[in-house]
Amino acid sequence: MDIKTVGVVGCGIMGAGITQQCSQSGYNVIVSEINDEVLKKGIAAIDSILNRQVIKERMTQQDKDGVMSGIRGTIDMKDFAKCDLVIEAATEDLEIKKQIFAQLDKVCPAHAVLATNTSVLSVADIAAATKRPAMVLGMHFSNPVPLMKILEMIVTIATGEETVAIGKEFGVSIGKTVVIAKDLPGFISNRISTSYLLNAVRLVQEGVATAEDIDTVFRLGAGHPMGPLQTLDLIGIDTVYRGASALYDELKDSQYAPPPLMKRMMALGWLGRKTGKGFYDYNDEK
Repeated sequence: MDIKTVGVVGCGIMGAGITQQCSQSGYNVIVSEINDEVLKKGIAAIDSILNRQVIKERMTQQDKDGVMSGIRGTIDMKDFAKCDLVIEAATEDLEIKKQIFAQLDKVCPAHAVLATNTSVLSVADIAAATKRPAMVLGMHFSNPVPLMKILEMIVTIATGEETVAIGKEFGVSIGKTVVIAKDLPGFISNRISTSYLLNAVRLVQEGVATAEDIDTVFRLGAGHPMGPLQTLDLIGIDTVYRGASALYDELKDSQYAPPPLMKRMMALGWLGRKTGKGFYDYNDEK
């Protein structure tokens, strides 16, 4: 199938990154959000990132203008009627994703492949909300999408071979190395990384070490660009909490049970960078 137009549901951190990457790779992109305010914020974030690339002379102004002209924002799901592939990047909530896929199934053309960027949820459960489960798969991008070269493609027991081939070809076309994972909790990356992140929280909770010292160990001792607590703040405490809870619900493995400290932080609105405070304080940056 010749993919010309890609739809992206959600223009948050992940959705904006996917939108930018697809447009930079030559696709026409339609990106949706729940209202105009959120949509404008997401598209402005893409524009800001590309402006920095122009300032650093990594991209010409003409190229930047070309990327932005390839992006069309909408708040009407019916605009996905022209898409060949739609990637959902909404909040990590199964019921919300199922509602989105039920809508997409109605408005998208019969040939369109539907993909979810979920990091831990069952792709089969999401596909079951449609009448085309053979044309549904997972496309789990890593953040930040334009920089990270990996794409985890999740295949359910219902995903058709042609859909898998289309997904692989598309992933390569946007500059990603594609790996295949079965539709089991956490797939590859989050099955491993979630317990790593939660264990770092447990060390803070138990007073074993400060967030700064834990992160320093992994940056200087393991060569990670960011420590686990910095990573949590970047992803969002609430996002990791929901993902870990979903893993625990399916696997009943205590390593995926979110530490109580995370729940306390969420109650106070300490969600990380997006709220100005998490394991670190970012208010001075703002």
